[in-house]
Amino acid sequence: MTKVITYGTYDMLHRGHIRLLERAKALGDYLIVGVTAEAFDRARGKLNVKQSTMDRVMAVKALGLADQIIIEEYEGQKIDDIRRYGIDIFTVGSDWTGKFDYLREYCQVVYLPRTEGVSSSALRAEERSLRLAIVGESDFLKKFYREAKAVNGLHICGLCTQRPELADAFQGQIPQVTASYEDVLEQVDAVYLMSHPKLHAEQIRQALIHGKHVLCETPLALNPDVYDELRDLAASRQLVLMDSMKTAYATAYYRLLLLVKSGRIGRVTSIDATCTSVRSMGIPKHGYDWNSICEWGSVAMLPIFQLLGTKYSSKQILSHVLADDPFFDDFTRINFVYPSAAASLCVGNGVKAEGDMVIAGTKGYIYVPAPWWKTDYFELRYENPADNKRYFYALEGEGLRYEQITFLKSVQTGTDQSYISSDVSRQIVSVVHDFYQKKDVTLLGD
Repeated sequence: MTKVITYGTYDMLHRGHIRLLERAKALGDYLIVGVTAEAFDRARGKLNVKQSTMDRVMAVKALGLADQIIIEEYEGQKIDDIRRYGIDIFTVGSDWTGKFDYLREYCQVVYLPRTEGVSSSALRAEERSLRLAIVGESDFLKKFYREAKAVNGLHICGLCTQRPELADAFQGQIPQVTASYEDVLEQVDAVYLMSHPKLHAEQIRQALIHGKHVLCETPLALNPDVYDELRDLAASRQLVLMDSMKTAYATAYYRLLLLVKSGRIGRVTSIDATCTSVRSMGIPKHGYDWNSICEWGSVAMLPIFQLLGTKYSSKQILSHVLADDPFFDDFTRINFVYPSAAASLCVGNGVKAEGDMVIAGTKGYIYVPAPWWKTDYFELRYENPADNKRYFYALEGEGLRYEQITFLKSVQTGTDQSYISSDVSRQIVSVVHDFYQKKDVTLLGD
C-alpha cells in the first residue's frame, strides 16, 4: 500500500484545495492530510486565517478524500509524521517547489500544479478589504505601512501629515497624501492615528461622525470623561474604536499573561516595568514629540493593569519636566499600591535604564529582558534554579501586524476583539489625565 501525506491550512476551502487533494489522493492508496493548527499558522506568520482549526478539519473531512486527518502543530513535524506513519510520498503545491526537497531523504517528494486564479488569500482579501488612512507625523508610520503589506485586505490608501519630509517619503506609494484630515476622511473606511495625543480626541470624534472606524495609539484621550463620550459615540454608530499598542499583540507578551494568570508563579505581589530612551531634549522643534507619560507610560501601565487590575488603592507620580514646558516630562516614575500588591513603572525620553520587567509572585517570578515591550523571550524562575524554564516565541513585526489583523477582524465582525479591554484603556487615560492635572504628582528638581 502506498501512503501519501500532504499539509495545508485549508482556510475557506475552495476548488483549488479540492483539486490539489484529488491529485494527492491519486498518487497512492492511502491519503493523510495534515491541517495546520492556529498557533502554528500564527507562529509562521500566517495571520489572516479566518476559520478555526476544527472548522477547517471538518471541511476537509466532509470532502471524503482523506483517509486520515492529523493536526500539524510544530516545526519539524513533517519528518516525524513521515517516520511515524511510514509515508511513501510527500506532496504539496508547486508554489512550494524546492522548499521541501530536504524530505527526499525520507520519502518521495512530489510538487503538484496548483489551480490558477483562486486562493484563500485572494478570497480573504476580497471579503475583508478595508481602505485605511494613516495619520500623524512620526516615522513609525513607515513601519506601520510596511507591516500592513503582510495583512490581506488592508489597503493603505491615504496619508494625512503636517510634516513635509514624511509626505515626501510616501509620495508615489500611497494614492492620497494630504495635510487635510477632512479630505482624507472622505476617501477611506477607517483611520490609524499616530498623531500627537492632544489631537486624538478631536480626530477620533471627527472620524466617528464621518462613519469611519478608528485604530488609535494609546492614550485615546487625555480626559476620562471625553474617553467615555467617544466610546459611547462609537457604540451608537456601530463603529470600531480600538487602542493601538503593539506590545499587547506580541506573542511572547500574550503567552506571559496566560502563564501568570494560570498561577505558575502563585499570587502576583509586585510588578516593576521600565521603558526608557535617550533623546536630544528641549522643546520639540515641531511640536510632534510625545512626552514620556504618553509615549512610554501607556506601555508600562499595560501589564500592571492587566495582571493586578485597575482598582489600586493609591498612586504616586514622580516626574521631572522641562523648564519651559511643565507638561513635557523627560522622566516619570509611578508607584501603584494595591490591597495585597504593589507595582512601579519608570519611563523616560531623557534617561536610560535597563528596559526589563520583573513580575514577582508567591511561588516564583518572571523576568523579561530589555526591551521587554517587544521581546520574544522570557524566563520563569524559582527558588530552585533547576526548576527554571525559558520561553521563546517568534515575533513578526513586533506584534504590529497581529494588531492590524485584529482591527480588521473587529471591523468585519462588528465586535471588539481588542487585546486591551476598555477598562484598562480608560484607566490609562485616567492616570495620564492626573499627570496633566498634577494630581498625586511630585515634581523633581534639577
